Amino acid sequence: MTTTIKSPKKLIEVALPLDDINAACAREKSIRQGHPSALHLWWARRPLAAARAVIFSQLVNDPGYERSLGRGVNKEKARIERERLFDIIRKLVLWENINNEALLREAREEIKRSWRETCELNRNHPQAAELFNPDKMPAFHDPFAGGGAIPIEAQRLGLDSTASDLNPVAVILNKATIEIPGRFAGKEPIGPVEVGQSTDRVGDWRQAQGLAEDLRRYGAWLRAEALKKIGHLYPSVEVPRSIGGGKATPIAYLWARTVKSPNPAFSHLEVPLASTFVLSSREGKEVYVEPVVSKEGYTFAVHRGTPPDSAKMGTKLARGANFRCVMSDTPINGDYIKAEGVAGRMGTRLLAVIADGEKQRVYLAPTPEIEATARTAIPEWVPSGEVPSRLTGGTCVPYGLTEWGNLFTARQLVALNTFSDLVAEAREKVLADTATKGWGDDGVRLADGGRGATAYADAIALYLGVAVSRTTNTINALAVWSQSREQSVNLFSRQAIPMAWDFPEVNPFAGAAGDFGLTTKSMAKALDAVCASEGTAVQADAQTQSLSSGKVISTDPPYYDNIAYADLSDFFYVWLRRSLRPIFPDLFATMAAPKAPELVAAAYRHGGKAAAESFFLNGMTNAMHRLAEQAHPAFPTTIYYAFKQSETSDVGTSNTGWETFLAAVISAGFSICGTWPLRTERPTGVKVGKNALASSIVLVCRKREATAATISRREFLRELKEEMTEAVEAMIGGVEGVSPVAPVDLAQAAIGPGMAIFSKYSAVLEADGSRMSVHTALTLINRMLTEGGDEFDADTHFCLGWFDEMGWGAGEFGKADVLARAKGTSVDGVRDAGVIEAASGKVRLLKPVEYPGDWSPETDARTPVWEALHQLIRALQSIGESAAGELLARLPQMSEPIRSLAYRLYTLCERKGWADEARGYNELITSWLGIEMASHEAGPVGSQTQLDI
Repeated sequence: MTTTIKSPKKLIEVALPLDDINAACAREKSIRQGHPSALHLWWARRPLAAARAVIFSQLVNDPGYERSLGRGVNKEKARIERERLFDIIRKLVLWENINNEALLREAREEIKRSWRETCELNRNHPQAAELFNPDKMPAFHDPFAGGGAIPIEAQRLGLDSTASDLNPVAVILNKATIEIPGRFAGKEPIGPVEVGQSTDRVGDWRQAQGLAEDLRRYGAWLRAEALKKIGHLYPSVEVPRSIGGGKATPIAYLWARTVKSPNPAFSHLEVPLASTFVLSSREGKEVYVEPVVSKEGYTFAVHRGTPPDSAKMGTKLARGANFRCVMSDTPINGDYIKAEGVAGRMGTRLLAVIADGEKQRVYLAPTPEIEATARTAIPEWVPSGEVPSRLTGGTCVPYGLTEWGNLFTARQLVALNTFSDLVAEAREKVLADTATKGWGDDGVRLADGGRGATAYADAIALYLGVAVSRTTNTINALAVWSQSREQSVNLFSRQAIPMAWDFPEVNPFAGAAGDFGLTTKSMAKALDAVCASEGTAVQADAQTQSLSSGKVISTDPPYYDNIAYADLSDFFYVWLRRSLRPIFPDLFATMAAPKAPELVAAAYRHGGKAAAESFFLNGMTNAMHRLAEQAHPAFPTTIYYAFKQSETSDVGTSNTGWETFLAAVISAGFSICGTWPLRTERPTGVKVGKNALASSIVLVCRKREATAATISRREFLRELKEEMTEAVEAMIGGVEGVSPVAPVDLAQAAIGPGMAIFSKYSAVLEADGSRMSVHTALTLINRMLTEGGDEFDADTHFCLGWFDEMGWGAGEFGKADVLARAKGTSVDGVRDAGVIEAASGKVRLLKPVEYPGDWSPETDARTPVWEALHQLIRALQSIGESAAGELLARLPQMSEPIRSLAYRLYTLCERKGWADEARGYNELITSWLGIEMASHEAGPVGSQTQLDI
């Protein structure tokens, strides 16, 4: 009886239709209605399309798998079969097919067929009964579940799905999507349809649709009860006859923060800190506020028409907290504002009221009565807990907003308290209504695994509590007003809690953003679309969990130092705890989300950058070790990773997040057998131009053999050269019909086969006996990709790849970021080198004519071969061989790399048919002898540039 597990290669270990997956991911980012993300915000969600494609290809055998088992295979037959699987993936990733039952059955059958083949291969294994039951697929686990995209898709593809996370907010979201729907699948709604309500569906209660309908009904009930209690705080407003007359419902109240004027003559007045006085910038519908100043103070008037330039800046003078006094024009600097805020002397002043007119938004000047109504609100409960004082992207703490309760107006707190308190009342109503529908009640709570009336009442209360939490993203005093869209923009447009000088206080009963009824309806649409099968969501630390045992694993861990999830999620946690602690007492036992064990390299938590990196490396190694030891041996583990690239060069750099993460994966006992770049982000709005990510790198890993040997650097390079040629040919479509990888993605994808060689050994030893670092291995893999590339620096490698993809045209920052990461540099670094323009989310290479004519290599601290080459072309074309020769004389170490690069680029341009682009390189090559002679005549000039390669 054999003890060796036969594990056929899976499709993801060989090929993927990347272009189709990436296109579906990009499209999905614009979809909101019916998407699980509509349930509640979570940061850095992966697209469902990517998760679905990865899991499917992780479970399905590659048609050429017999080669991996030492048997021959018909290449043409394998190519045809692989293309058939690609067609399934192409259909699976389309949003309109997300609940296409016929397609999902086809995908599930394909998965089962591969599983039965694997079971047959291992039928004589001593653990066959335990590991290889052909009638039951292994279960699935994601130990860093976050927003739940990956476990949702595992469930959709027919696997029993388990989601775990350390963060209780994430656990609640996963319970709402993969656990609770399965418990109550197929149930009819029990909530009564009240007068004035409507149901979106009658008699069709498949999956979680009955549960979704009850969320609509009880959400409407809760909103109506809240309106009875606090509707007086949002009275209708009078509209002037000039713009229609009558009464209108206020949608939002626009406030500006205030401080006492620093001018002694007006120190008794609170003056506004307004970033703009423009309310609407829509063409033909422009509206702005004008401060009307008198001896007694100031008021605000609302005007329609093109705003003057002075209105666009409000009272702001420059970036940051720099304003002017509206009474005296006295500057108000940031230190003064911070001091006033910390002392508790920062106030608010109403700028305008936005109401719902008959055909468009109506902007009204504030009145003392409207402002006085807002100030009558007195909350009975204010959330406590410290706002994070250090966050990437900004925090409001320096301005005195230090407690969670400081982030809301009094009226907002009253509204949120009212909604929260009504969750418990709604639960009692649900419980009473189940009795009228004949439900039996076993008294078992939802947290204890209940499926009866008590558990159902808990479930509806959970969704309503999540709805309250979701509305806080809009109902807070740090949201901003969009002039172009004429609506409130949520606080968490990015992973930060930045200061907002003017903010909209939305009316939760206005039928616009922040309306509680709209929130529950949107959530219900998302619930309609989930796959209501068995699933489990639990709180667990990835470093110590044992839930992965014998399971298929795909996961999306924290990204080094990018997002401090626990710090940010406390904003929601304090509200979820208020509503849901009676339902999940253990999950909400602590006052805040756990932070100390969170695997994020936050320097402020660990006393410095080095300690934070060490914490991340050790912790992630422990977590990956758990996965390597527990994962089902028949399947590879897939791990997503993405991060903002820090500055690197070819030698002497500290570890980046990417390198640190790879080191953790390899140290944990994994061998990496594939890397696939998937475009899982769509930088828009506030993300554009802020180095937002465009891709996740999906690592495909298997447990390294316990008997793995060590090899020398020379042996590694020899094996790398032999293996990489075939692997790269496969990626560009030259082997067995493998789907081609785009040029911009090739460098990153090729890391997979290169790291497969590096990571299958217990160590690669340098000449001095030390272990080769991940950084060195990545550099060698990258250089092996490019013929003659050893003499080129990392910036030049990036430029080569970008030119191959884009020529002189502009491309998306995200694509450039992916390529830069793969090449061991960064977009910012290449820009600093002076060879690209990076602005407004676009990146383009500079043409030779755009290079500065007064360039001096002696004073240039960063001179890529690419820059030197194009400076020579500029000098040759603008002056002649003598000028180019004089410049080359000042770059003696770069002579051969420059000429080699010119040949490379000429060949590339010729291959692509770029005659105009090829001309400059051809001229340099044909003039090279004359340029060299001119350089010898010029001789060395000053200190010479030393290129670090």
